[in-house]
Amino acid sequence: MLALWSAAALLMAILMTFAWMVQRRTGQGGWADAFWSLGLGAAGVLVALYPLENAPPSARQYLAALLIGAWGLRLGLHIAARAAKEPEDARYARLRQDWGEHFQSRMFGFLMLQAGAAALLALSILVAARNPAPGLSVQDALAAMIFAIALVGEGWADRQLAAFKADSANHGRICDAGLWAWSRHPNYFFEWLGWCAWPVLAIDPSGQWTWGWIALSGPVYMYWLLTRVSGVPLLEAHMRRSRPETFAAYAARTSVFFPRPPRR
Repeated sequence: MLALWSAAALLMAILMTFAWMVQRRTGQGGWADAFWSLGLGAAGVLVALYPLENAPPSARQYLAALLIGAWGLRLGLHIAARAAKEPEDARYARLRQDWGEHFQSRMFGFLMLQAGAAALLALSILVAARNPAPGLSVQDALAAMIFAIALVGEGWADRQLAAFKADSANHGRICDAGLWAWSRHPNYFFEWLGWCAWPVLAIDPSGQWTWGWIALSGPVYMYWLLTRVSGVPLLEAHMRRSRPETFAAYAARTSVFFPRPPRR
């Protein structure tokens, strides 16, 4: 399995190098996120389905490949469409400003770190797909249900935000409708929730597949990335700079991550 995981890590490094070349040519850093999502989806399918010991893929391997493939396509194509039509993501625009003449060299290092993050997340997919428990169980169905809820929820949040932005009457405002009234980042919440499905798929309660516990690293690491590194902090810093009073009022009544009814 180590060789297979190493191949997935190498694939992500190659794809993120290509992403760096595309963003350099287009001046649109958002393409990096599209490559990351599509690349991790492809790497996930690879580690899920690649045959080991000449054995055909199990039903659980096919399920894991279906889940991560659907995730990668939905998120990657959504971000690609946004990168093709909209101005550069505020996070990358800010990094471009902060890093100045060193932007491209630092951006390359940043994207290699993203490749490493994807490799770590691929471990959850690998140990979930290779869980040797026979057949599919209620536990597998629960994992698929969690993943489906996350996929639909994230797509729903993305559509609500897109509709809000498309209305010219909302120019200069912060989206606080629908799911965005319950969480300042419902798309990030559902993204994290999807990674919670992998431990459910991977962990064998009988204790015969101890590798399955590695899958807990997926939701833990994704939560840290989204809430402490590249998601919430950068986006909220931009909103505080661009719309300080509006954002302060929004933040006072709305949960930062986990959905809950808005404060009145």
